[in-house]
Amino acid sequence: MEKPIALGYHTILELYDCESDRLDDVTFLESTMIEASQLAKATIIKSHFHQFSPQGVSGSVIIAESHFNIHTWPEHGYAAIDLFTCGVDLQADAAVQYLVEQLQCRRHTKKYLKRGTEYHQE
Repeated sequence: MEKPIALGYHTILELYDCESDRLDDVTFLESTMIEASQLAKATIIKSHFHQFSPQGVSGSVIIAESHFNIHTWPEHGYAAIDLFTCGVDLQADAAVQYLVEQLQCRRHTKKYLKRGTEYHQE
């Protein structure tokens, strides 16, 4: 039996004390998430973002390697971001740094998970 491998890598970002206006700007967020995907060297397939009323945005950038998602709560200065990638060639840390800077968050946490590690090549 071969050693378990990861099918994907999941970076979970919690961004706190962010610039509220940026968290409620659907156009800004879509372009920022697309740029983050490009910085990670991902292959962009499509993006879709939605502005909620009275506030907040949810959006996804679908990439050939999986997806980059964001959900915002401007009233709390908070954004939840998931960067899910398959393959080892992407540079998720470049995307993380860019997103933290662009959303002007004062503090953040990052968790990194290996997904699908129970899968074995036979």
